[in-house]
Amino acid sequence: MGKRIPKKILITGGAGFIGSHVVRQFVETYQEYQVYNLDKLTYAGNLENLKDIENAPNYTFIKGDITDSEFITDLFSKTKFDGIIHLAAESHVDRSITDPMAFVKTNVIGTVNLLNASLKLANGNPSFRFYHISTDEVYGTLGETGFFSETTPYSPRSPYSASKASSDHFVRAYGETYGLPYVISNCSNNYGPNQFPEKLIPLFINNILHNKSLPVYGDGNYTRDWLYVMDHAKAIDLIFHKGEKGETYNVGGFNEWKNIDLTRLLCRLMEKKLNREEGSFEKLIIYVQDRPGHDLRYAIDASKIKNELGWSPTVTFEQGLGQTIEWYLTNQDWLNHVTSGEYKEYYKKQYQQLNK
Repeated sequence: MGKRIPKKILITGGAGFIGSHVVRQFVETYQEYQVYNLDKLTYAGNLENLKDIENAPNYTFIKGDITDSEFITDLFSKTKFDGIIHLAAESHVDRSITDPMAFVKTNVIGTVNLLNASLKLANGNPSFRFYHISTDEVYGTLGETGFFSETTPYSPRSPYSASKASSDHFVRAYGETYGLPYVISNCSNNYGPNQFPEKLIPLFINNILHNKSLPVYGDGNYTRDWLYVMDHAKAIDLIFHKGEKGETYNVGGFNEWKNIDLTRLLCRLMEKKLNREEGSFEKLIIYVQDRPGHDLRYAIDASKIKNELGWSPTVTFEQGLGQTIEWYLTNQDWLNHVTSGEYKEYYKKQYQQLNK
């Protein structure tokens, strides 16, 4: 399939962690495009993530909520987008357990609103594409061996993964029922600069900086596949332009770590970075009450995108983790800003130490 040249690209959730890196990738790489960033600016959306490109001539920010169908309809009637890259989502499993309806509204209803509005744009525009970014969590859990492929049956086990599975199905249904041109990708855990510190790596970097405990769920043996966020942004770019219509692509880092091993690695790297005695930060590790429905292991088989589109990760875990730590150490004002107020109350409620 040859490279298409869409003119106006809407990226939803572009002020968030992954979204901001995707926005920057498109603004800097495709100066002939007009890149529109639609974001509600919830706790996890932060325009500080994009200060370096906020005045770029091919970039426009739009504040709005994808759950507002009238707003979306009006936006799509005013601006004839040639492509949608849909990242806007509630994404934290713990929050989905305490407030599942928020995930239904954003991840399911919000996606359907975008799909409905996209139908009119796709009609008569052969270059139009709806690209839906999803998660490997829709597949459920793995044992100690095996990998998720694009044909793995869905088996979501949390309200978050159920909401993302539902949105995936809606995208495919709109393709089958209405002929909407779409692609989907399911990705493993991302890490890197600008990630909100409710997620493991930035949370623990921040806690180490403030000499706070490092809460590890259960026995710490839960295993995840980690991918540097900029490698994911490049995969999204490639899939949007060269992925086959109606196809799904798994994106992974070929990089599995048990949570407890990753935590210990972070402690060692931070000790070296801050010139602390070996073992001083590992003392901060505590084991907390396990998350309900916690999946044992995720691991992605990314051979399809590698073989068909030529993508593979370029940043090693050692490089990426080092760059991530350095970014948080040099951007502590950003970290302090995003961890104020509402987040502190959420954090206090979320992590309860086990009586061990």
